[in-house]
Amino acid sequence: MVTLLWILAVILVVSGIVSIFRGQLLWGIVLIVVGLLVGPGGVSVFN
Repeated sequence: MVTLLWILAVILVVSGIVSIFRGQLLWGIVLIVVGLLVGPGGVSVFN
């Protein structure tokens, strides 16, 4: 489960960074914040 959360968090953060570079600043920030919340190192939603 922890590995799955890490993979999901990395995908969300990378997608957020790509969105910011494409000019979608708000959507990129939302994806990065959600990625940090879901990740096991952050405040995990599933704990």
